Amino acid sequence: MEVRQLQIFRVLAEELNFTRTAERVNTVQSNVTTQIKALEEELGAPLFDRLGRRISLTEAGRRFQPFAERALEAMEEGQRAIQADAAPSGPLRIGAPESVLAYRLPAVIRAFRKRFPQVELVFRPFADARLAAELETGKLDLAIHMDDEGIPPTAQPAAGLRITSLHLRNEVVHLLSEMSHPLAKRSAVTASDLEGQTLLLTEAGCGYRAKLEKVLALGNIRPGSIVEFSSVEAIKQCVAAGMGLALLPEIVVSRELRLQQLKALPWDGPTLDIATHLVWHKDKWISPAMSAFMEMMRGRLEDKLDGRLEGRLDGSDERQPKLTLAGVLAG
Repeated sequence: MEVRQLQIFRVLAEELNFTRTAERVNTVQSNVTTQIKALEEELGAPLFDRLGRRISLTEAGRRFQPFAERALEAMEEGQRAIQADAAPSGPLRIGAPESVLAYRLPAVIRAFRKRFPQVELVFRPFADARLAAELETGKLDLAIHMDDEGIPPTAQPAAGLRITSLHLRNEVVHLLSEMSHPLAKRSAVTASDLEGQTLLLTEAGCGYRAKLEKVLALGNIRPGSIVEFSSVEAIKQCVAAGMGLALLPEIVVSRELRLQQLKALPWDGPTLDIATHLVWHKDKWISPAMSAFMEMMRGRLEDKLDGRLEGRLDGSDERQPKLTLAGVLAG
């Protein structure tokens, strides 16, 4: 089995098109076909179904894909490790939710690129349900994850995956309405007030949405309907138009709150605030680029002395010791 075959397989599995694959790997289409056939013969199973001009991964191809990804990633990491003493460089693939990417990261990215121009930052959206798999296969080097536990639900020990995390900060989360909504006049809003209400929420799996759903489930409270969005900007527009109530981090709506375009309802219930973590695979080699990005994220985003947030995540005043970056890199 040759490295070139794995490289061609990886690109073909992404493109599902021989012509585009040949262009990406700088070869002719016939060579792509030859290399894939040789790989299939060695493995003893077809990796792709060829249906006219359309192709798709077979079941064997889907099973083989993560192993090919890991083999190539290990080889690429080995090449970078030889140059570990050099300045941070090369691609750095980071997953981030829209709210963090749009409202927390611009200043970090600008400073990072200025300081480390040889690092190619690649940001990718991700679904929480696939986060652990993206880290496991090396499609992501790092991810920014909003969840109190820090570890994605799909990466619990029972799943056999090894994910670790570094706490960065806590985000205040608000239940929001338009200014004229009946609940906006209340001195306190409880979970029972959401009975029958239309909720405009982020996609399933979002950490702060999951906290609200847990509160509603414990109280056996049923909203009138739930409208799901992939964009926080769309949610803000729909709330302002009076289409329902929303749940969003304060960083996303600070301008609208200041201009009184939206109302943060006086929530009287279990905290909906959420922790933000950097997460990565425990077996991942911490490259100079990863280390530099983690250090900058920690320096710029880590909670300062914010009395509003201390002790609020679990309802107590006891603070769990934080995992420090120095400890991560040393251990």
